[in-house]
Parts: sequence; structure tokens; C-alpha cells
Amino acid sequence: MRICIASDFFYPNMGGVEEHIFNLSQCLLSRGHKVIIVTHSYGDRTGIRYMTNGLKVYYVPIKVFYNQVILPTMICNIPLLRYILVREQIEIVHGHSAFSTLAHEAMNVGQLIGLRSVFTDHSLFGFADLSAVVTNKFLEISLANCNHCICVSHTGKENTVLRANVHQAKVSVIPNAVDTAHFTPNPCHRPSDPDRINVVVVSRLVYRKGVDLLAGILPKLKNCPNIHFIIGGDGPKRALLEEIREKNNMQDRVTMLGGLEHSQVRDVLTQGHIFLNTSLTEAYCMAIVEAASCGLQVVSTRVGGIPEVLPESLIILTEPTVESVYRGLMVAIRREAEKKQIGCMYLNGSMDGSVGGSRDLRRTGALCPFERNNIVANLYNWDNVTARTEKVYRKVLLEKESTLGQMMVNCLRSGVWPFLLVISLCHLILRFLDWFVPRKYIDRCPLDNPFWEGTVASRSRQSLNDVRVHVHPIPGGESFGKSSSSFNRHKKRHNKQSSSPS
Repeated sequence: MRICIASDFFYPNMGGVEEHIFNLSQCLLSRGHKVIIVTHSYGDRTGIRYMTNGLKVYYVPIKVFYNQVILPTMICNIPLLRYILVREQIEIVHGHSAFSTLAHEAMNVGQLIGLRSVFTDHSLFGFADLSAVVTNKFLEISLANCNHCICVSHTGKENTVLRANVHQAKVSVIPNAVDTAHFTPNPCHRPSDPDRINVVVVSRLVYRKGVDLLAGILPKLKNCPNIHFIIGGDGPKRALLEEIREKNNMQDRVTMLGGLEHSQVRDVLTQGHIFLNTSLTEAYCMAIVEAASCGLQVVSTRVGGIPEVLPESLIILTEPTVESVYRGLMVAIRREAEKKQIGCMYLNGSMDGSVGGSRDLRRTGALCPFERNNIVANLYNWDNVTARTEKVYRKVLLEKESTLGQMMVNCLRSGVWPFLLVISLCHLILRFLDWFVPRKYIDRCPLDNPFWEGTVASRSRQSLNDVRVHVHPIPGGESFGKSSSSFNRHKKRHNKQSSSPS
């Protein structure tokens, strides 16, 4: 299959959507599919870049409008998106995130030129405030012609079905996953002081992440000298936390790390004993899964799809209020203190259950860090997520191509009649481009990934860390026919070598 994943959110920007797209792309490549990423430019990062295992990324030269999202024009980017989709011989356009304008525009262009579209929703929205009403209506229009939707939790599925008026049969639930081989516990990174307990917070410091709840909890713990906070992340609410830290003279116990690269997150998590999440709305929350994989006790608000993510033995759920989160955090602190009293066997990563009272600790959720990692590894892995996503791709490829009339009828159901003019204008622009720049004059890229050595052999399930990469030179400045012939010669030579006895 030839898949284009489109989103405004990708590296070097950091977040759960970016990580999901990258890991899914890597697994799809390892299973022999062709995958490209389409996103907007980030600073001087413009043009085509190649990432791990030959993942091809188009950083299209489009200006950012607000919060890493491009201006929703619907028509200005049609020529560029059409050229990319035709050149790469794409079959499926997969958009990510309801906030991403580029994802919706790419899906719209793909549908109008006869491709299949899939959309993954990573967020939850309300129904009461004006911004949510407008956003929900735009999402309903965008998904009117989408072949299939994917949500990361059952709560997210209910939310998408209701706010976007999508039939439930066209929505699947495929959760996120975490690379447990990377997010492993390392109790040696924890403080040597036996009385000190580190509480880690890693998130964007914005309102919907519940930073105001965190600001209300910090003063309640100013008289607990053994409790230290490590806060990673940046955002408009950072100034509030710094102000609270100064007012309560907690400079030596509240460490503000600022923005973190994803490669640094694991090193921060392994320094802590407890992970605190105060989100006000979440569809899934990758942060708590990564924290549990690193062996931390998790305290989180009971919102959105969070109750579905981790079993009770790995998480303490609270209501999204200061008092409730404070009580949940104190429960986790008491559990950690009990482990320290029993001995250091859990601190050094021992899984020996011969310590007295270990069964009681398991019942209360105070598990060994490596036990937590094993539980998460059994619950979530990228091989399973990729296999389920492949089933969605195969299903949509069997569906018939929608005609322009059918697409306009589907848009009429949203009740926004003026949007028919947008669809009609997009169709006319594409027809003009078919005349002005015919598809036969657009050079096609190879159907397979020339960077990948042995796509058939790589279908065996293996860790992303064990992937073998062999870089082949890409012909430059040659005609399409010559490039294709050289690629075919390489492919025949590789098949002959793989079929010969060793």
C-alpha cells in the first residue's frame, strides 16, 4: 500500500501526535508499505527530508497561522498537494488531529482525485462553548466524505460520533502505544537520599493540561521537605508555576526544566517515583503510559479516555479538583514511603517477591518498576497498533470511489450549504490543473522504498531498535523512465541474491 500521512504536527515539533505518526510510519515501512509524511515547514526546514529507514517527509513551504497550524484556505494549497499525491502514486491519505488544517485539506484533495481517506482523532471536544460548536461543525463537514475514522479510546469514539455526526460503523478504536524497550526503568537515576520522593510532571503548560490544578497543589506541600517536583514542558502557564514557586519559597524543591526533546523524556521520568497528570481533557494521554513503562506510580485526573488506558494497579484516578488530586497524590506518597520502609529491593529493580508484605503491596498498586514495564509492554505495542491500522487501510481500499455528486450530497447533510461552493471550486481547480499540468508529465517516484533492504524479509515482527538499514543512492536529475529502470534492476538483483542459497 502507498500511504500519505498528513498533519501540521510533526518533528521537530514535539508531542503525542508527532510521536504517534513517526512510530506508525516506521512500523508500516518495516511491513513493506510505502509511507510519506506531508507537513508544513518549520523554520529553515523546507523541502524533502529523509528520516530513519528512509521515511520521506515533505516540509511544504506554507506559513504557520496560529499554534503550528496553517491558515485554512482550502484552495491555496491544492496545486502542491495534488502534485505530491500524484508524484508519489498515493492510494490512501491519512490525516491526523482535528486541529490540523493541513490534514483536512490533504484529505479533501485526495478525495476529489479519487483516493481513499482515513482520519485519526486524538482529542476530545465539548459541545457548549462557541469555539467547540464551530470546531465540531467544521469537523463534521470535513469528515462527511471520509472513508473511515480512527479514535484512540472508546470515549473518543463516542465523542467523535456525536460531535461530527459520523456513523459508528465508520469509526474504529485503535489505541496509542509506547516503545517499552526505550522507556525502561532505571532506579539508579533516583535520588540517593532514602527519604526524598520525586514527583514528575511532563506536559505542555497550557490550560487544558490542568496547570491551574498543579498550581493549587504546590502550596499544600510546602511543609513537606522530602517532596520534590520536577516539571518538564513549556507554555503560557509556566509563569504561573514560577510565581507560585517564588511565593512559597520552594525554589529548591520545584525544578522547572522547560521544553524537552522527546529523547530526554525518559531520563527525566526515571528520576521520579510518582508521575502526576492534571489534564482537564484527554482522549488517551501518552504521558501516563510512558511514565508507567518507566516504573512510576501514576496519579491522574479521571477525564476523557484516561480511565481506559491503564489498569487500577498502575494508576490512581482522581476528580479534576485541587482537593481530589491532592488526596490522590498523598496516597501515592504513602505507598512509596511503605516501599522504602520494607527495604530497597523494589528500589534496585529486584522482582523477587520474597520480601514480607510484597503481596499486600501488589494489592495496593505499589509494584516493582520492572513489573509495571512488563504490564505496559503486554497492553500496548506498535506491532499490534500497526496490524489493526492495516486492516482499516485494506477495508477502505475495497470501497468504491465517490463521485462528485455523492460528495456534495454528503456535505449537504451537515446543513452548511455554502460549503458546496468550496467543493465545487476545488473540483474546478483540479480539473484546470489536469489540463494545465497533466498527470502524465508529473514524474513518478518508485513504488517501493529504495532505502529499505529486504522489505519482504522485514515483515517479521522485530523491535524498531533492531531494524537494519541500507542506504541506496537515489538517481538525481534523471528522467522518470531512467530512474524506474535503475530501480527495477536493483530490485531484480536483490531478489536474485535473496533467492540464492547461502
